Amino acid sequence: MSSVSLSSQLDKVQLQRYLALPQGGLCLVTYVWIDHTGERLCCKNRTLDREPSSIEDIPEWNFGSTTYQPEGYKGDMYLIPVRMFRDPFTHDPNKLVLCEVLNCYREPAEQNTRFTCNKAMEAAQHFQPWFGMEQEYVLQGMDGHPYSWPQGGFPGPQGPYFCGVGAGRSFGRDIVDSHYKACVCTLE
Repeated sequence: MSSVSLSSQLDKVQLQRYLALPQGGLCLVTYVWIDHTGERLCCKNRTLDREPSSIEDIPEWNFGSTTYQPEGYKGDMYLIPVRMFRDPFTHDPNKLVLCEVLNCYREPAEQNTRFTCNKAMEAAQHFQPWFGMEQEYVLQGMDGHPYSWPQGGFPGPQGPYFCGVGAGRSFGRDIVDSHYKACVCTLE
């Protein structure tokens, strides 16, 4: 069984052709939020007539029960933009916008853990708290097994691979470096 989605096997040359088309001053904004499970992301796109200069320039938006987040009779959920980044996939002037989700009563949705975290950080700001993110992942081959693992077996202890350098220890480095560069690009 393959772990690769069918869309990953499509020819990306056509995609690049369309991504290179001029936008005529318009800005494509991708709203991103955590779904009702609290584990997956959702997104939808909107076109603005100009590039936003701050998060305040991004309008609130909403979505309905087709995403399974609100129950149908409770109506729409609201997307509240909280952070804006350069879009490394569709490039400047386009933006990725991280959103909090409010329920139909405009209260934080159950899965809106950012709201709770933000309240805790504000209450403890005199301690100057901070936290960081670390991205760890395993690359899988077309067969669904971790990339470069022996077929039907396991590699040796982690020691030589953790923070490893070289073709015999750092597998898929081009993917990792591309991911890293795309993340850094959003911060400029």
